[in-house]
Amino acid sequence: MAARHRDVLPGAGRLHRHGRPPGLRDYRRRGRVRLRGATQADCPVWMPFPRAVAAGPYRQVLGEGCVYPAAVPTLGNQLSAAGRSWAAYLQDMGNDPARDHTVATARGPACGHPATWVGDHTQKAEKGDQYAARHDGFTFFRSVTANQAFCAAHIVSFRPLPADLAQARTTPAFSFLAPNLCNDGHDAPCVTGAPGGLAQADAFLAQWAPKIMAAPAYRDGVLIVVTFDDGGDAAACCGETSGLSPAYPDVPEPGKTGPGGGRIGAVLLSPLIRPGTVSTVPYNHYSLLRTIEDIFGLPHLGDAAMPRVRSFGPGVSG
Repeated sequence: MAARHRDVLPGAGRLHRHGRPPGLRDYRRRGRVRLRGATQADCPVWMPFPRAVAAGPYRQVLGEGCVYPAAVPTLGNQLSAAGRSWAAYLQDMGNDPARDHTVATARGPACGHPATWVGDHTQKAEKGDQYAARHDGFTFFRSVTANQAFCAAHIVSFRPLPADLAQARTTPAFSFLAPNLCNDGHDAPCVTGAPGGLAQADAFLAQWAPKIMAAPAYRDGVLIVVTFDDGGDAAACCGETSGLSPAYPDVPEPGKTGPGGGRIGAVLLSPLIRPGTVSTVPYNHYSLLRTIEDIFGLPHLGDAAMPRVRSFGPGVSG
């Protein structure tokens, strides 16, 4: 491992490279790590939830950490259990396997993510590899990564995407696409010298949206959702009072200064949506999850089941 790839906790020095790493309780006792700070810093070290206890009416995992235990399901697990195909396509994943620990498959690099208790070497972009593991939410769940074959079958790079779009039967029923740190607008400028920011995100969409809309599966009624992970403040809506559930109003809030991730926008494209439709109804990411689950006839996970969280209504389709 190169010297620049040091596995460290903030202020804690190097993690053990052999045997079991120090327990989280040890770090807390020594005052060397604060989970909340690490989580808000996009998990520079992939620490598990110290006491993963699901509680409350919506069965959310209480506490703070980065890696959820195998008992916590994802939308991907739901789809697989229902016999529906799905894939997460991550741009640049596998360009440098030493950074993201991908495995080689017939469809290219797959299942790239840091190991538990190991530093995330993809926090910053590098020339030739701008993949960010933290932008693939599926790999934070051991219910996806604990089974190497399952993970490799569903967490892939952009390389198989054109072939998958070529035929309706090879296009997954659900696809999650995450651009690299330049094309998602995160970096400005980018390490490649590209401008980055929203101009770069627009260029990415101008390249890929027409390809997806030209795919045979799109003509069958595919819904494309273009959205962002957070905004510039901690605003919330739809009953998101604590980030866990209304039953836990006194827990630390997940936003930097409040309950939510801020106000963002979303663009929806589908043959079933009337062009030019605008909806001013407030929705959040739980609404998007709930909508996807409704489309596939799946139960609602976590806070997507909260009474005030609504699926996309008739005003979205026009």
